[in-house]
Amino acid sequence: LGLMPSGLGKVFFADSGSVAVEVALKMALQCQRGRGEAQRTRFLTPRGGYHGDTFGAMSVCDPVTGMHSLFTAALPRQIFMERPACRFDQPFDPSSLDDARRLLAAHGPEVAAVILEPVVQGAGGMWFYHPDYLRGLADLCREAGALLILDEIATGFGRTGKMFAAEWAGICPDILCCGKALTGGILTLAATACTDSVAEDICRHNGVLMHGPTFMANALACAVAGASLDLLAENAWPEQVAGLEATLRAGLAPCAAEPDVADVRVLGAIGVVETRRPVHTARLQRYFVERGVWLRPFNRLIYIMPPYNTPPEDAARLCAAVRGALREGAHRP
Repeated sequence: LGLMPSGLGKVFFADSGSVAVEVALKMALQCQRGRGEAQRTRFLTPRGGYHGDTFGAMSVCDPVTGMHSLFTAALPRQIFMERPACRFDQPFDPSSLDDARRLLAAHGPEVAAVILEPVVQGAGGMWFYHPDYLRGLADLCREAGALLILDEIATGFGRTGKMFAAEWAGICPDILCCGKALTGGILTLAATACTDSVAEDICRHNGVLMHGPTFMANALACAVAGASLDLLAENAWPEQVAGLEATLRAGLAPCAAEPDVADVRVLGAIGVVETRRPVHTARLQRYFVERGVWLRPFNRLIYIMPPYNTPPEDAARLCAAVRGALREGAHRP
């Protein structure tokens, strides 16, 4: 809690990021019920988002470009708004909030919460958007009586250059999900944090949060998480992430000149090359493995998210492999 945005007061542990999202959705529903707003049963979320593979999480993933179309008929029907169109590296356009404003005006009384990935939409497109969008959305949520859930499973613990991406906007959500770097990928563990106010409303009328995974906060995973947090506490990560950001910017910038590249963007320890057409994943992966690197391209994205302690020469080697693949056409069918 000491690392998280100020204002979060309670933590519920889960055994995966997707389950942390399930818990967040349940928290929002039970909180609204505790407030006497039981009619608030739906969630508003941007297109292009990704929140996991369990049923509640799937329901708030992008319904068109996501991977869950097979299950559409069985999923709860949520409300989807336009993806934040305001780039992180350009002046903020207030009109990017118009669709959120419109949908909250139309559906406000039935919206329990808005859920989104702050600043960086991950698996749904590796899209970086302006922090002012988050600030404006937080205000809209308060006005509409909806909670704000931030999915920081991919962005938390320094990945964007801030300990949590919410810090870019200077806001505290009602509920925050984290995972991944919590244990450094060694064992599966995640957490959902909420404000004291949310917790009190969940427990109103002698209620309890209706979730209880068997392996939540199991001792071995918590020991691993403690070791991972100890590494973060050494405070080397800001310099490491800044160094990776500089290396990724320099190493990926030449890709912008390739005719098949639509965009190159870097934030913190995340580097993204977006192509104009979907890449040939199998062929591209073979190219990378033959050159001694491991990357996982998908759809129109070739991206790099290296560990913070990656030596500069290794990060440069990753970038060189991406440049070579584009130059030699290894991404094409």
